Amino acid sequence: MNENQSGPAPRPLGEEELLKLLGGQRFGVLATVKRSGHPAMSTVLYRWDPDARIIRISTTAGRLKARQVRNNPHVALHVNGPDVWSFAVAEGEAEVSDAADELLAFAGEQPDPAAFLEQQAREQRVVIRIKVSRLYGTALDIS
Repeated sequence: MNENQSGPAPRPLGEEELLKLLGGQRFGVLATVKRSGHPAMSTVLYRWDPDARIIRISTTAGRLKARQVRNNPHVALHVNGPDVWSFAVAEGEAEVSDAADELLAFAGEQPDPAAFLEQQAREQRVVIRIKVSRLYGTALDIS
């Protein structure tokens, strides 16, 4: 490759590819906004509901990310693809909820929902619920 050639350029992911990537991963990096206006990043476990276009993240009420979402609901979730060359970003507005239905939606089916919710309350668990308004990402096809 000479100095005028830079190799293949990244290509934007289509909607189906973005939905598949978000649904195929469980970990991502949540970007929230500090009071100073600077971004704050936190690795999180998430659940993606493609039909509702909602991302749910479980955390505890006192964590910095929950406080930051309450102060400024604008967030983004960055998710790595199956290789180092691809990623998806979901942007949207978030809210923090301790509602039982949100906790159950995050955790999935539970053998004893009442016991599960009691444990969540003891841990002061909340769900950050992101309504996704924009999805984008790229991939670099290298053979």
